[in-house]
Order: sequence, then C-alpha cells, then structure tokens
Amino acid sequence: MENGGVKKGLVLEGGAMRGMFSSGVLDVFMENGVTFDGAVGVSAGATFGCNFKSRQIGRAIRYNKRFSHDWRYCSLRSLIFTGDLYGADFCYNKIPNSLDVFDLKAYRENPMDFYCVASDCMTGKAVYKKLETCDAHDLTWMRASASMPLASRVVAVDGYKLLDGGMTDSIPLKFFEGIGYNRNVVILTQPRDFRKEPAAFMGLMNIMLRKYPLIVEAMKNRARVYNEETADVFAKAARGEVFVICPERPLGISRTEKNPDELQRVYDEGRRVAAKLLPELKAFLGQA
Repeated sequence: MENGGVKKGLVLEGGAMRGMFSSGVLDVFMENGVTFDGAVGVSAGATFGCNFKSRQIGRAIRYNKRFSHDWRYCSLRSLIFTGDLYGADFCYNKIPNSLDVFDLKAYRENPMDFYCVASDCMTGKAVYKKLETCDAHDLTWMRASASMPLASRVVAVDGYKLLDGGMTDSIPLKFFEGIGYNRNVVILTQPRDFRKEPAAFMGLMNIMLRKYPLIVEAMKNRARVYNEETADVFAKAARGEVFVICPERPLGISRTEKNPDELQRVYDEGRRVAAKLLPELKAFLGQA
C-alpha cells in the first residue's frame, strides 16, 4: 500500500463489445504511466482488462478486429456447435497461447492484483476470484465471468457453477472498498444518465435456467441493482471519493459487434475521453 494508507483500485464494468471503450481508456493509462494497486473486472472488463496487468498496449483492439468475422470467435455457428456464442477453446486457448500471445511473464511480474467477478448459479450471488497467474485455470474463471446467459454454457470450476458476473455485480466498487481499496477509479461503458431496464427474454431464461432459480431471480432484480450501483458510484464521485470515466453519450455499438470500423470507433472514443480527463485523473491518484 502506497502513500500512507492509500490503496488505489480500478473497477471495470463489462458490456461485451462496449468494452472497446474501456480498452481505449486503459491503453492511454499505460502510455501515460497510470498505475493501480489492484483491479477488478466484470465480464469484458476482465477479459480485456487483463491486458492492463500484462502491459500489452493495443492487444485488445488488435485481436478483436482481427477475429471479428471468424466464426470460431463469435457466431451463431459457434453457439450451435460448441454451446458458446464466444467459442471457449478459440477465445481462451488458441488466441492467448498462439494467435495473439498473452504475456504471462509480464502479467505475473506486475505487482497489481487482478480479480474477476462471476455469478454463482446455485446461490444467485457474486463470486470474486483473484487471478494470480492467468494460467488455464484462471482463464476458466475469466471465461465464467464473461459467459452471457442464454449465449453460453454454465461453467463448472472449483465446485461452482458460474455465469456472467454482470448478472449479480456489474460494478463491484463496494467489493473493492470492502477489501481495503480506498481511492478508486471506475470505468463504465454506459453514459452517466443511463438507466437499465428490466431484462428481456425472462420467459426464455426461466426455461433455460430452470435448474437455477436463484440466478433467474438475480436477473429479475438486475436492473434495480445496477441502477443502485451507478447511483452509488456517482454519489461518491460527487463527494470526490471516486473518479468515474464513462462515455459522454451512448456508444451505439452492438454487444456482439463484428464491424472492425465500429470497434475502432468505440476504442478511439475511449482514448479521447481518457486523454481529456488525464490531468484530473492523475491529480486524483496523486500521480501528477
């Protein structure tokens, strides 16, 4: 812990391809020496945010553009043949191990702690996992964090049955505060005035996840919980306790966007917003 008890945390919301916004923000952070004691990512916040710990500027936008039209990465064909819209073996084995290699050495040597959030189907509660090595076991947790309901198989790991962390804790600021992080930066992928509406497809979810009634109940409550979390984040930001970076307007991108130009546009918007806020951010973190 630095600076006389100040523990700096980074909280990364998910949102599938809205995560290109966060990737742009994080690349600007890396280019400008912005650091944290720990980070926690939800869903795409974890799968893209891990590149911040491995210090791989540009990796997230690069491989997303490169493989956006590859059926093994994300497609209805993948969902039909593998059970996952985002192909598990391709996304969490082939890409990081051979096609766009993830720097495990840099990840492990970086002292910043990194956590992901997944949802326990049996309890309907969030589960938080510290990812120390980003080995195959950790990547299974990361996959669980990003396994969208109705578009992914339930992920079994360490005795849990897990799905997307956004179902139960989309913005885990309170979790980070609870483990001692007291100067937090929150990156959201929706604009300040966004309010989540009740989930669509609840009827189908009731059928497909009927073995897990508590996670279905969590999805019924998700809009209320999310809106309470964002209200808490912005209230703390108004008091100077939290620093928020979010889009200035709706990003207008599909969760499963395949157009490389659209991915680049949203990434560039993240870079623009981050550059604009950089002096204020550094002052907040004491890194000016």
